Amino acid sequence: MQPSISVTRRFLFYVLFASLFFLLFTCSDLLRPRSRPLVPQTVLMFVLPNKTSDDSFRARDRTKFPHSDPFPFSSSIVVNDRRGRSEKDIREASSKGCDLDRSLLKVYMYDLPPEFHFGSLGWNGKTDQTWPDIAEMDRIPTYPGGLNLQHSVEYWLTLDLLASNVPIVARPCTVVRVTNSSSADVFFVPFFSSLSYNRHSKPQGKGKASKNRILQDELVRYLMGREEWNRGGGKDHLIVAHHPNSMLQARRKLGSAMFLLADFGRYPSKIANLKKDIIAPYRHVVRSVGNDSATFDERPILAYFQGAINRKDGGKIRQKLYYLLKDEKDVHFSYGSVRENGIRSSGQGMASSKFCLNIAGDTPSSNRLFDAIVSHCVPIVISDDIELPFEDILDYSDFCIFVRTSDAVKKGFLLDLLRGIKRTEWTKMWERLKQIAHHFEYQYPSKQGDSVQMIWEEVARKIPYVRLSLNKEKRLHRSQFVKQSK
Repeated sequence: MQPSISVTRRFLFYVLFASLFFLLFTCSDLLRPRSRPLVPQTVLMFVLPNKTSDDSFRARDRTKFPHSDPFPFSSSIVVNDRRGRSEKDIREASSKGCDLDRSLLKVYMYDLPPEFHFGSLGWNGKTDQTWPDIAEMDRIPTYPGGLNLQHSVEYWLTLDLLASNVPIVARPCTVVRVTNSSSADVFFVPFFSSLSYNRHSKPQGKGKASKNRILQDELVRYLMGREEWNRGGGKDHLIVAHHPNSMLQARRKLGSAMFLLADFGRYPSKIANLKKDIIAPYRHVVRSVGNDSATFDERPILAYFQGAINRKDGGKIRQKLYYLLKDEKDVHFSYGSVRENGIRSSGQGMASSKFCLNIAGDTPSSNRLFDAIVSHCVPIVISDDIELPFEDILDYSDFCIFVRTSDAVKKGFLLDLLRGIKRTEWTKMWERLKQIAHHFEYQYPSKQGDSVQMIWEEVARKIPYVRLSLNKEKRLHRSQFVKQSK
């Protein structure tokens, strides 16, 4: 009897020891931060009941959006998220679109008549239809090409807002369009002002106003009659006026709004400034080189410029630089336009050059800077009054060289500077260009970190100032009311 009792006690001791060990291991594992679920993904593939249907749904939607994931919340299998929601809860949320609580910005977009936006692209919807169907790519009205594209910012932002309410369009949930204006952080005015200027600036007859002028006047009347505008004096409204000549008649009347601009060259500081407004990048017109980027030794041209040479105002420097550089063998400095494959030749030239000259023209900025960035050609910025997009996030000195106008026109200064930059220094800037180039891409559907998402993030960073300004005005107004009542 004695040996069997001893064996039993020993067995119970081992069981107790193993149980305690397993309990301690489980507790420590649950408390440990992890980037993957406790249950392996390979196991979950067999136990999740909706896995097959999910895969078939993804396959169907990739025929419409071949490079997108219809479930933007989670591209990998998860058991519970930070809020304790199950896989099924997350799937249901993503099938309904972006979660308002997870979005950075809630935007109310006015349902302006189509003539203010997609109607100007030739789109004709059904009766009482304000917006086109953007769920399928082939139904989306296309924006005109050539140099029109460089100021197409409002087009991409409008598409992104519309897509935020279409679940099958995979895009970041940075911003969500809301239908209740009382829950909005900002109010978006979907007027394609740059296209209106480019297409409708000519008067419609002798003594008659242009269609562009008529649209601006109608827009002012519309906004001034809205409770949303009057409630905050328009300070929480976002208006895109990217072309320097767009919104010429309306900009002063709507100057309290947040403007999205290319630069401040043609605006008085009271109307447009960095405190309330945002600088947005031009949409580049040359093709991005992507991963096919030539190295230092594969770029035979030292410096490249092709474009209009005779400019007014600050752009007079272009003519001076032309006479200084035109005869240099390793410099390409010539007149160019969009005609006769001008854009294609510019793209090829930039992609074959070490440095690309971005010189002030009629205004401090131009799309040439962004053409250079996506060509991975180190930009030489010669524009003393330029303002740059996303400069609170990006350090442009990491991938650009800035030269004062007064120095650039000194004989030999620019060439000595560029020829003195060694391969290692240039390669460091080139590598940085490759890292940040995606921030200057406009696309649909938008992707994390592209121009559309970067702009929305800039808008979100302006909201605290807007709220501070509005709350301060309310306080001062109430103080004045109390004083008068006494």
